[in-house]
Amino acid sequence: MGIQTHFDKFHDRIKLGRETASYKKARERDDSIKKEVKSEFKDAGYPVVDDFIQGSLKTHTGIKPISRDHDIDRALVIDDETAPENPVTPKKTALDVLEDRGFKNAKIKKPCVTAYYASDNVHIDFIIYKRSGDEYYLAVGKKNSDEDNRQWSPADPHGLIKWINDDSLYDKEDAKDVLAQFRRLVRYLKRWRDVQFSEAVAAKVYSIGLTVMVKDELVSSFTAEGARQDLQALIKTVEAILDATYFDEEEPGRYRVQVYLPVEPKRDIFDGSSFDTGTQLYNKLKRLKEKLVEVEALSDERKQCEILNELFGDDFEVPPPNGDSKTEKAKYSSAGIVTASVGA
Repeated sequence: MGIQTHFDKFHDRIKLGRETASYKKARERDDSIKKEVKSEFKDAGYPVVDDFIQGSLKTHTGIKPISRDHDIDRALVIDDETAPENPVTPKKTALDVLEDRGFKNAKIKKPCVTAYYASDNVHIDFIIYKRSGDEYYLAVGKKNSDEDNRQWSPADPHGLIKWINDDSLYDKEDAKDVLAQFRRLVRYLKRWRDVQFSEAVAAKVYSIGLTVMVKDELVSSFTAEGARQDLQALIKTVEAILDATYFDEEEPGRYRVQVYLPVEPKRDIFDGSSFDTGTQLYNKLKRLKEKLVEVEALSDERKQCEILNELFGDDFEVPPPNGDSKTEKAKYSSAGIVTASVGA
């Protein structure tokens, strides 16, 4: 069968798009809340002039959650001429709507307004911008931030999406295939993170950070005939990430991780993260590479899949041993079930 077939099946099990059936309730909730927030913004004097989805759904790198909620990153854009001087003002308006609609733990974070709708396993982030011509400014500040800690900060949300989706750096003949492999590798690493880290640490290993690292360091791999080789591509890409400048060993065996956005505001995605986050990410990536190399050296597909199952979880299924299909199917019958959660 070949190990790529198992990677393909794994990818099909974890990938998430806006039209995926399990996302239906989140999509409906997003549409409903968005409509009400836009109405409140209009009544407050700063009508929404544009809105769009950000994040993994827009870059085709989304995965089905294991123990967390479906994430929605919804951008709301108001015009510069009507935008309040205080960027926290429209964030408070959005917060009021979320609280009135039954979202739990709704709060204003520095870059967004976030809330959870526990009964539907939905986590919504509203990111608010003002637009002046072609330039965007992000509403930065918390609920009680003083004047020095709130601002309309230059941003380029469309530029980030375009950069992630760009295939112009790849050979024209292979560009679509390479971009598709990039997206699969990002999904693999996101699921690996969710399986290998505690939920608290996984929440700090930001998806956009993994995405930027893979985009920067991607080493694609195909056979001479053009067949996908995701295992080899993942080994080479993880190795390139470890060899790059993302990890700074500030103390012996203790690492800081720094990954900068490629567009405005070009900030460090992991700014303020702890030694623990950086050290765990470095060490686990190193182990991931070692285990993948071990898999590559094996000729037994079942043994390969057993290791990959340990790395990526039960959605990477282990094929049954010869003559014992019923036992193995029963053992792995729960693979791929998306569990409910109340937790970017």
